[in-house]
Amino acid sequence: MTQPEAAERKWATVEVLQQHDLAELIQKKNLRALKEELQGMSAGEIAELADELENDKAIFILRLLPQEKASDVFSELEPDHRDRLLQQLTDERLAELFNSMAPDDRTRVLEDLPGTVTQRLINLLSPEERRIALQLLGYPENSVGRLMTPEYIMVRPEWTVERALRQVREYYVKAETANVLYVVDRRGKLIGDLLLAELVIAEPDTVVETLMGERPVVALPVDMDQEEAVEVFQKHVRVALPVVDKEGVLLGIVTLDDVLDVAEEEATEDFQKAGGVEALEEPYLAVPFWTLVRKRAPWLVILFFSEMLTTSAMGRFEEEIQRAVILSLFVPLIISSGGNSGSQASTLIIRALAVKDVALSDWWRVMKRELLAGLMLGVILGGIGAIRIALGGAFTDAYGDYWPWFAGVIFLSLMGVVLWGTFTGSMLPLLLKRVGLDPATSSAPFVATLVDVTGIVIYFEVAAFLLSGKLL
Repeated sequence: MTQPEAAERKWATVEVLQQHDLAELIQKKNLRALKEELQGMSAGEIAELADELENDKAIFILRLLPQEKASDVFSELEPDHRDRLLQQLTDERLAELFNSMAPDDRTRVLEDLPGTVTQRLINLLSPEERRIALQLLGYPENSVGRLMTPEYIMVRPEWTVERALRQVREYYVKAETANVLYVVDRRGKLIGDLLLAELVIAEPDTVVETLMGERPVVALPVDMDQEEAVEVFQKHVRVALPVVDKEGVLLGIVTLDDVLDVAEEEATEDFQKAGGVEALEEPYLAVPFWTLVRKRAPWLVILFFSEMLTTSAMGRFEEEIQRAVILSLFVPLIISSGGNSGSQASTLIIRALAVKDVALSDWWRVMKRELLAGLMLGVILGGIGAIRIALGGAFTDAYGDYWPWFAGVIFLSLMGVVLWGTFTGSMLPLLLKRVGLDPATSSAPFVATLVDVTGIVIYFEVAAFLLSGKLL
């Protein structure tokens, strides 16, 4: 079967199972057809479909799969579904699943479980797998040590290519990846790496050391933060990177799929914070109701009290509002324009900081650009607002004889509020970064609320200045 044909069959398999319903195949006990269909699917695809099944049917699917693939599927299940299965599977079956599971996947599953459940599962492991599990769980949370797997292929620099290929054949099945081989000395210290292709094309009696060349060794310290590891992968574009201790001894490797999971988690966390929500540690539907409320309430309370300042600001100009009630009609227009411009700027700078497009040292360049952008945006919105007032004044009596002055108030207020909102939204993330806080906490709602209060002040101060002796 050609590669395109295999890919076509793979997607056709997913479509068939989705159309005919996996539960129906199980109900009919058509084991031969079910095994044949599952064989052509990846662990992730099977897990996605199994998440839609009832617990007993999902367990049935796991029993049909080969042991290693069943372990991969189990590790890919949604956390809440996986937790329910843990309560129904026998200790014997759990022992099979967790002993066959890749060490890095097992660590990811175990660290999300309650301590008592984790201890129970660790006790079900074989002595060797228990040692590996405890070693990985012993590293700090969110460190590279929690991501790595000790299943890699190691070769010695003095070996011949023939000897190194024997090593590949012996450990190929168990290794996380065989595309990259890691060269270590007799003390286990990492010297370099080789691509499998470099061995395959070399003469059998060639010494490994002569194939290494002058490539720099790129490795991750075991205590490095996982977010930093993502940046290293982005910089060097590798499918896997070795993990070393302080002495340079090779401890394991981290693969690209694990780093992509970290990148997705961090992006999700930033999006949630940008929306004024504390980061959720679980998928949305798996988060308990009261936990969801607790995560959202603090910011809403803070924003609520902040919005009270808007009321206080308007109270300060109560006399002006009584004299010219029409001023109050444009309050939502003014403050929403400032909040929107601030949210735009905040979102742009937070993302730029996250992807390293902007550094703290660039603050002056950022401020100049945003002040100019805020001024131009303010002129555009202010011009539209002034034209709206001018048209109303020219064809109706809505604004009386002082409509040109009122148009000026709207123009200058919008220009000032948008300029201020853009400045605040761009500088606040940099300020938070400078003091060691997460820039994402300068969320769009927070910036909008801050600009609301100041926008009220700007609007009525401009009105008081231009309309004094006229409407006021």
